[in-house]
Amino acid sequence: MITCLAVQSLVTTGSSLAQEKHQNTGVLATNIPSESGSTANTAYSQTSDWKLWADYKRGFLDESGRIVDHDDGARTTSEAQAYGLFFALVADDRPAFDRILQWTQTNLASGDLTSNLPAWLWGCDPEGKWHVLDKNPASDADLWMAYTLIQAGRLWHEPGFVKLGDAIAGHVAEQSVVRTPATGTVLLPAPVGFSSKDYLELNPSYLPLQILYGLAQAHPDGPWSQLADNTPAVVRHASPHGFAMDWVKYSKEKGWEPGKGPASEPKASFDAIRVYLWAGMADPRTRGRKELLNALQGMRSYMKSNFYPPMVVSADGKVTAVRAGVGYSAALLPFLNAVGDNKALTLQLSRLDIAHSPQSALYGDPPRYYDQNLALFGTGWVQNLFRFTPEGTLEVRWRNK
Repeated sequence: MITCLAVQSLVTTGSSLAQEKHQNTGVLATNIPSESGSTANTAYSQTSDWKLWADYKRGFLDESGRIVDHDDGARTTSEAQAYGLFFALVADDRPAFDRILQWTQTNLASGDLTSNLPAWLWGCDPEGKWHVLDKNPASDADLWMAYTLIQAGRLWHEPGFVKLGDAIAGHVAEQSVVRTPATGTVLLPAPVGFSSKDYLELNPSYLPLQILYGLAQAHPDGPWSQLADNTPAVVRHASPHGFAMDWVKYSKEKGWEPGKGPASEPKASFDAIRVYLWAGMADPRTRGRKELLNALQGMRSYMKSNFYPPMVVSADGKVTAVRAGVGYSAALLPFLNAVGDNKALTLQLSRLDIAHSPQSALYGDPPRYYDQNLALFGTGWVQNLFRFTPEGTLEVRWRNK
């Protein structure tokens, strides 16, 4: 029998061989527009037409359309598939988009995304069988998937994609959006496991303003505008010392406080880095963006005097692990631009340049799945490959060629 470990080894080896044949060339000079309209001249190792996406596909996207997380048992998550769809759309890569969508529908949604939200986790069980390991949907992946399908339908003139995105958004609204007098309208991380009559546990990184407003534009009768308008308050409650926590909890007994999620104690780390990324990528005119940035002043202050973003911040605002992976640097690029810290922005771009591997053409050694996803968002935004309007509409550079 071929074990899960053996399959993971085969997948990883195949990706490595492909990477060894692909060498990085060229440096792309980039002008990043600041909030005032001026530009910060920066450079990092990339070539034209989003070379990083092509290199990412070689390392993490298999022939079937499954994005493989080599760092965690070669598993696949609905988050990976949703991000992959977004990157493929930004790259105008319809073949990859179709493969990713087909694999997702077949394997995570029992063959029908119009009826079923995708299961969040697919992988190998102890008996060596590959299948859905946890069928609970992940709301952030579902929102990104719904949004991307709706935007893909508009950009590629495919009404079927819009219909599919509409269906996913409708299921999320029915299953994962709740409203209470104390919290307002909020998004549960999944339909099951994060609420009771006494408490709600939320993940602030699941709430990109631009995605929520984009869904509101497509579905003005849905809960999306209320969710977006309530997001700055959720992030503020989740950031008592200016660092966004991975989780935030509301209970009748204690009110708002940092939550633990699956961790042993409340902290800011793996999840929360995306809060800065989403806030920075939002158009400056987006309603609520200013309030988000004001809630995140702890990170802004920290980056003024530190080269590496913090890996872990405790609930009392103390940095307990100081050197985060290179993906964190990429995630902070739009945020540092948004708060006008060109010095810190330039330093993080320099770190990316140093960490760019000529062997794999990816970031880090070894190049890790999550780092590359953050890098695709951060550097893709820096390269002006995509933008969001204040209403959440996706703009892509290939439409202007």
